Amino acid sequence: MLNIPTSKKLPLKRSTSVLSDIWYYFIRNPEYNTLVKYKSRDDRERYSLAIIQRIGIDVHQFRLLNIHQIGIEAPAGYIFDELMRWRGDAICWPNHIARVHLGAGKENITITLFGKRIKLFSMKAIKIQSIPAVTDTDNARYFLYNCTGGYPIGIFSLYVRSSIPERGEEEMSQLFFLTSFNFYGKQFWSRIMPLRKVWEFVHNRVTSHVACRFKQLVEWRFENLKHPI
Repeated sequence: MLNIPTSKKLPLKRSTSVLSDIWYYFIRNPEYNTLVKYKSRDDRERYSLAIIQRIGIDVHQFRLLNIHQIGIEAPAGYIFDELMRWRGDAICWPNHIARVHLGAGKENITITLFGKRIKLFSMKAIKIQSIPAVTDTDNARYFLYNCTGGYPIGIFSLYVRSSIPERGEEEMSQLFFLTSFNFYGKQFWSRIMPLRKVWEFVHNRVTSHVACRFKQLVEWRFENLKHPI
C-alpha cells in the first residue's frame, strides 16, 4: 500500500446510514458556529437591504431571515466550481435522511425524505450567477432558488465572494447560506415561539455542520491542487 501523507488524507468520514447522519449533523457540536446573529432590528434591515442590492430579492415579506457565514481558504471561483460539480451524493450532506435529486444544470432540485419519494420540498432556480457582475469588486457568485413544499417556503441562496479584510474576514473567501421564509407561507405561524425555536435549532445545527464539512473538503482539495503528491 502507498503511504499517503497525513495532509493528503480526506479529512471527513462519509456517513453510512441514517444513524450516522443523525450523529454527524444533529448530535455533535459543529466545529464553528456559523449563524449570523442580528444585534437589532436595524441590523436585520441592513442585511435585508444588502440582499436586495446583491441578488435582487426583497426579503421583507418573510418573517424569518436566516444567514450562515463561513470563511474558506480557497478562491471564490474555486468554491463556486466545487458547488457546481456537486451531484447530490455529497460527503457534506445528510444523504440518508434527506436525499437530493438534481435536474440538469442544477436548475431544479427536489429533496426527499429517507431516499424515498416523500417530497420535503422543491427548489427552482431564479438565477445562477456563475461569473461576477461587471460592477462587482469581490468576485461574487451565487445560486438563488425559490422553494416550495413543506420545508422551507421561500428563498434559498448559496452566495460566495472574496473576503473583505475591513470586516475582519481573514480567509480567502466567504460562503453564505441564506434562507428566508414563512412557515407554510404564513407569517403568523412564524410567531409561534415553540415551532420557531425547534425549527431554528434543527436548521442551524444541520446548516453549521454542512458549512463546516464543506469548508474542510474544499480546503483539503484546494491544498492538494496546489501541492499534488
